[in-house]
Amino acid sequence: MPDLKITVIRSDRKTLAIQLKNGEIIARAPLRMKEKDIYNFIETKKPWIEKHLVRMSEQQKALEAARPFIEKEIKALYERARLIVQEKVKYYAPLVGVTYGRITIRCQKTRWGSCSSKGNLNFNCLLALLPDEIIDSVVVHELCHRKHMNHSPQFYAEIDRVFPEYKRCNRWLKENGGIYMSRLPSR
Repeated sequence: MPDLKITVIRSDRKTLAIQLKNGEIIARAPLRMKEKDIYNFIETKKPWIEKHLVRMSEQQKALEAARPFIEKEIKALYERARLIVQEKVKYYAPLVGVTYGRITIRCQKTRWGSCSSKGNLNFNCLLALLPDEIIDSVVVHELCHRKHMNHSPQFYAEIDRVFPEYKRCNRWLKENGGIYMSRLPSR
């Protein structure tokens, strides 16, 4: 494991957790935990850290190698996403038990979907490139906002009721989505 900067953030929490961010290890620790125990914990997580460093390096290489989409490709993605998303929204809305307004497809660099307070649904054209179950997870997420306009435990319980694979799909999207979004041209 390479020498990484370690930042310890203490707070009124009960457990110790670590994350890798921007080439450093961030340890979130309880206020009274001994420094020695924090570093011992990090040492036990060495295999996890090494695995994630490799993954982060691979993702960075993929991001650097990704060719930007040309306008013609983006137009095709809009049309394909519109057809796919409309069918999925029609299918999942009754399962969630909600209605919806307008469905719009957009080309966005930071969001996969959104839901307005009026019930209008917006989705990223890049969904057309993603695996089917990942699209399902985004559609269900936005439809569940028709019941809960927040990210509360009730919101996630509703998602889990309708689409039990959501957590796995959301993790995939977090790990891989950046590669797709990096291919959108700067405007």
